[in-house]
Amino acid sequence: MIDLSGRQALVTGGARGLGRAIADQLAAAGAEICVVDLATALDTAPLPEGWRGVALDLTGAEAGDGLNTTLADLGRLDILVANAGAVPPWRRVADLEFGEWDAVFALNVRAVAQSLSCAAPYLARSDCGSAVLMASINGYRAHPDQTLYTTTKHAVLGLMRAAALDLGRDGVRVNALAPGPILTDALRGRIEARADAGGTDPEKAIAALNAETALGRIATEEDVARAACFLASDMASGITGTCLPVEAGLP
Repeated sequence: MIDLSGRQALVTGGARGLGRAIADQLAAAGAEICVVDLATALDTAPLPEGWRGVALDLTGAEAGDGLNTTLADLGRLDILVANAGAVPPWRRVADLEFGEWDAVFALNVRAVAQSLSCAAPYLARSDCGSAVLMASINGYRAHPDQTLYTTTKHAVLGLMRAAALDLGRDGVRVNALAPGPILTDALRGRIEARADAGGTDPEKAIAALNAETALGRIATEEDVARAACFLASDMASGITGTCLPVEAGLP
């Protein structure tokens, strides 16, 4: 059993979705939890007693100061889960919108890098410092109409690999998770929106996703959360610079 008792974890985008599932799993293993998320997310997804919630826009001009203040208030950090991110609308290359491009890069890449940069000195002072960055299967494969998202997730893997070499000199491990399709509320919403626009019926679309995997089901939020907890723990003490797929066996 994984034991994270006495360890301080910070999870960005941890108020709901995958981030919340990861925070729940870390807490169940004994970690103290600090969640950084938008004020609107924290307002609509109350945190359990004992958790610390910090309202912060990680794409804003004050993100670095906010992260540094949060970390100083915590006083220590053993685990960083840089999960905050966004899935932009699907577009063909000719239809890319570069205002959208910059905004998604600001969250999916720059905010991950800034979170890791601010956390690095604290992780280095821990005797078990570990960072888990949220990538995607789109970090090592591509899909049509997902150029922007795919490019950001390739960038996250580059960041993880370079940071693992850099921070490894301080005893800090840096890894990434690569979830496949996960039936979060956000994914179900996108499937339903495509159905409303004349696409496949939602239940048929979900059944098709299930059928693509070796396990006959797509991975769940809990699957991803358990993988994050493993990478953050001493069970993975010899693992760094690695991207761990969590996709129920996609071909």
